[in-house]
Amino acid sequence: MKKLGVNIDHVATLRQARGGLEPDPVLAALVCEMAGADSIVAHLREDRRHINERDIRILKQTLKTKLNLEMSIAEEIVKIACAVEPYQATLVPEKRKELTTEGGLNTVVYFNKIKCACSKLENQGILVSLFIDPDKKQIDAACKLGVRRIELHTGKYAGSKNENEQKIYLEELRTAADYAKAKNLRVFAGHGLNYQNVKQIAGIEEIEELNIGHSIICQAVITGLKQAVRQMKALI
Repeated sequence: MKKLGVNIDHVATLRQARGGLEPDPVLAALVCEMAGADSIVAHLREDRRHINERDIRILKQTLKTKLNLEMSIAEEIVKIACAVEPYQATLVPEKRKELTTEGGLNTVVYFNKIKCACSKLENQGILVSLFIDPDKKQIDAACKLGVRRIELHTGKYAGSKNENEQKIYLEELRTAADYAKAKNLRVFAGHGLNYQNVKQIAGIEEIEELNIGHSIICQAVITGLKQAVRQMKALI
């Protein structure tokens, strides 16, 4: 059975829409944990558009399962991660104006900066994973960096415009997962996965864990709404 990491960023996004205290992403994380999530994923962005430092610190103190902190290689964020000491840090690319992560971290171009960030994190006992495109050059660079975990970016597969295109990107992911596993890397995957497209990715034997956020939170808005209305009706 594949492991599931649940990303709670979009709960924080909803909170930030009003600038208040609810919904609380920490409470959402605990609900996910009780529902069987194997890890909680949260992205501390440089612009703090959703998750903030307080969220990360409380999550670290509260969770019984693993905290996977998605983060850029910016010096400020690395420093925060080293202080909080999440179970795992997943290094991702970050652009200020992007709506969501647009691709994998370029481990070839940013090799030296990534190496520096990895060294600081690993010195604090934090496991490091790299969020990369399903490309052999990126996987080779990850191996040279000394990390033992990668997360394959499934965005192209998830955004496929037709069945034929989806098959091409699925095969690309299969090939990359097999290549990475042969190099003794632990392989995770995520981005854009939902209730309609996840099964084929879950069917790739080499992939151990899927990290999914937006789709689960969207589903929760619908499937959890009846109970929320019933509770309010009872109160009034």
